Amino acid sequence: MTKRTRDGGAFQRVSEELRVRLSDGGYPLNSFLPSQGTLAEEFGVSRDTVQRALRELGSEGWIESGRGKRSRVVMRQHIQSSAPRASRPRHHPMLLGPLIGEAFERDEVTLDIATLTSESLDAHIRIQAERIRAGGISPRRIHLRMLLPAESHPMPYARARDDRDDPRLPERLRAITETHTASLHTVLDQLRTEKLVPDVQLEVRRTELTPTFKLYVINHDEVLHGFYEPIVRTVILADGTEVQAVDVLGFGATLTHHVRDEADPKSPGSLFVANTTRWFNSVWELLAVQEG
Repeated sequence: MTKRTRDGGAFQRVSEELRVRLSDGGYPLNSFLPSQGTLAEEFGVSRDTVQRALRELGSEGWIESGRGKRSRVVMRQHIQSSAPRASRPRHHPMLLGPLIGEAFERDEVTLDIATLTSESLDAHIRIQAERIRAGGISPRRIHLRMLLPAESHPMPYARARDDRDDPRLPERLRAITETHTASLHTVLDQLRTEKLVPDVQLEVRRTELTPTFKLYVINHDEVLHGFYEPIVRTVILADGTEVQAVDVLGFGATLTHHVRDEADPKSPGSLFVANTTRWFNSVWELLAVQEG
């Protein structure tokens, strides 16, 4: 095994953490990332690993980098809310992290998620687990249901642009999903075994559908919905190989935010939440198969 292959796990870890910070405002739009040396020291990795992570983030459109210059943030995850502004007072930008954080401030947390991989969900749940350990929040019940594409289902992405039969990108996608799904199980199991949350459940089912959108149903009240837009970008594999790929961006997908209006079940927000919940439940019960 080469050193670059051994460093693949570190590269993936750095890339994922930086995506979370970029998508949730940790590095605001038009701000500059810390220097490569600072990031390497923070993450305990080589500058080469940081450079590879920054190249990938650049290929996804998050940052711009010039020779000898620090990377500048040029994109963040955008959420457009359909709720009347007056009904949703906020002291922060409309971002996924704060929305998930608000959901976990309740006694009972329910999340239904349909997604291509579990990568971004894992990142957000780990943040909430740390809040629980720190005593900042104390939910009594956490129930998560997640729909993922079946491993046997042929996917149009991610794939090499010039070779549809190249197995490396589908294998990479499966590895990302397996890693983060296992992490989710571990994080939530620890909350239960440490007696921090009395009632914790995570159920994962697979369906032979190609995800064309990402979906979060939050506490039966709110829905986040965003289409996966196919793009061409450079994907850096664990061994350092660069592949021109047809892929979609999960962290960077634009999301729309819909809120159930208790006073008006016929409002657009209420209808969207009701219809989305019905769609999720029907796929869950009729088309999806328990993982494992």
